[in-house]
Amino acid sequence: MASLSVERKRLGGGAPGCGPLIPPLSETTRPLRQQIFDRVRAAGLIARVQLAKELSISPASVTTLTSELIERGFLEEVQARRESDTVRGRPTVALGVRAAAHFVAGIKLSDREHTAVVVDFAGNLIAGEAISRQPGAMLLADIVGATETLLDRVCAKAGVPRANLSAVGLGVPGFVDCPAGVVHWSPVLTDHHVPLAAAASQRLNLPVHIDNDANLVTLAELWFGAGRRLSDFAVVTIEHGVGMGFVINHRIFRGSQGMGMELGHTKVQLDGALCRCGQRGCLEAYVADYALVREAQTALNLSHRENQSVGALLESLFDHAKAGNSAARSIFHRAGRYLALGLANVVNLFDPELIILSGERMRYDYLYAEETLDEMRAMMLNTGRPTPRIETHAWGDLLWAHGAAALALHEVSDGLLCPPREMAAQ
Repeated sequence: MASLSVERKRLGGGAPGCGPLIPPLSETTRPLRQQIFDRVRAAGLIARVQLAKELSISPASVTTLTSELIERGFLEEVQARRESDTVRGRPTVALGVRAAAHFVAGIKLSDREHTAVVVDFAGNLIAGEAISRQPGAMLLADIVGATETLLDRVCAKAGVPRANLSAVGLGVPGFVDCPAGVVHWSPVLTDHHVPLAAAASQRLNLPVHIDNDANLVTLAELWFGAGRRLSDFAVVTIEHGVGMGFVINHRIFRGSQGMGMELGHTKVQLDGALCRCGQRGCLEAYVADYALVREAQTALNLSHRENQSVGALLESLFDHAKAGNSAARSIFHRAGRYLALGLANVVNLFDPELIILSGERMRYDYLYAEETLDEMRAMMLNTGRPTPRIETHAWGDLLWAHGAAALALHEVSDGLLCPPREMAAQ
């Protein structure tokens, strides 16, 4: 896993601020005070005159609304010297988010490690923490208890009491109804249709918002990474499973019931390999780590001892492939072909500007070798359009926790800046 400082630097890419960098005049349906706040947070620092220009509103309106936001403690004035100013030049007054106004936590629960971050209202990382665990599904009470333990540890590291948090974002793999706060199925939970958000909120005495972990990676890219300036892009995650998040018009798409974009469970083979969801022929059943291990156990006679992790088996398989073992190479090649099929379907359906391949399995370059991308291009509709850009981001688990923090920041900001009547009208 990358260090916290390296991870944050990678996420931010050196750009100031956090949140989607939405072009001017593209969000006129949102309350103006919210547009102003979001634009200030995305810019990092911005002058009032620039705000008026970008939003095409009068300077008087900007002054009135920013004064209200300053009075409520959400924004603050910052002395910022222009690049063209001399050393003794007069600094200009810019607006920035008052970072200490609110703090949120983001937590990602997985089969082998739980991770967490605490960020401030401006999106700055305060602290991060990780707890390893034994693989396997957990009872609701146990996973909520593990969440509380991790949250207390990361809050202590950040020097932010748990009671001072405004919200917690929580991510799990599986089928998650984000608006309802219900996990219908997850490999980390023993039961189905679990009201995880309500249970965690009651235990932590804090607002808790949950989402599918692939959506959280997408939110991390949208708020902190490569997707900040893009209106439409896809993130495909390859870890213990295969997930996808999709951004349309600068907003993450979840479907009518909050559970769309399950790329890993699209069917690529009728009556095919058994997927951990219980169905057969899913893309995940040919690309995910347990699929590669299953193939390795058959083709290479690699035994899976109780004390041997899936990761160790995958490393052994990868070592065989690098050493020239034809069976090991064919396993990765076959997985790459199925991945190419899935990516071609994404392109044909949504025509994204960028596809980001993310997750720990991106270390295995056989999955995204040039021949894999060539196969994807061959299966795309031949319309003469250019192929979408493909980027590989092999971040550590803190990326997922950052996405959970972005979810919490979004919910807190909307709750503070968008009254219920206005929210209902959107």
